[in-house]
Amino acid sequence: MNLFAAISPSAIFDGLLSYVCLIILLTFHEFAHAWTASKCGDDTARLLGRVSLNPLVHMELVGTVVLPLLVVFLSAADSQLANFIIGWGKPVPVNPYKLRRRRADDTLVALAGPAMNLLLAFAALVLARGFTAVGLEGGVEVAVRLANISLVLCFFNLLPIPPLDGSHVLKNLIGMPDATYLRLCQFGFILVILALQVPPVRWLLGFMTQITFVSMGRVVGLV
Repeated sequence: MNLFAAISPSAIFDGLLSYVCLIILLTFHEFAHAWTASKCGDDTARLLGRVSLNPLVHMELVGTVVLPLLVVFLSAADSQLANFIIGWGKPVPVNPYKLRRRRADDTLVALAGPAMNLLLAFAALVLARGFTAVGLEGGVEVAVRLANISLVLCFFNLLPIPPLDGSHVLKNLIGMPDATYLRLCQFGFILVILALQVPPVRWLLGFMTQITFVSMGRVVGLV
């Protein structure tokens, strides 16, 4: 049986729209890491051109193009294989020994990405409220989707699993040696994929996304 035989054009369009939203959000997420690192004294990312809102400097061929697009087509085909694939942006290089306050600033740099996603989600809901006021239903749908994906990225990245942002926070809280952390990062993405198959983890991500979305929506008068 051909896996992609039953895919409708509307499902592909829907998936590609989400992909475009993802690229926008990843760009701002990685920019926030790079900008914060630069402000905290580490010029590594700045010298590599990463303090930029150009999506191309934050994209990887496999993690930002191949795998996410594969998820688009697998999801459109209603394949469960999509649940086992994750994507990522090009990691922002940070030299903790250049930071003015090594552990505190490393934590700040790590939290900058999720904080940016929270800010973008709120901005998207404000935009959705504006679209609602003028009756642009298509604009409302896109803005709401952008907000949802941004919140998913926020809470996903806060999982305390290397090399996700939340693991930097945990590492600095418990004083984990950098060498130990780097060794854990070698198995990080396998651990992330496994963690996402655990129902309580998926429930927690969904719960945090939903409760934050509703709270923000009430603030802007959308819900």
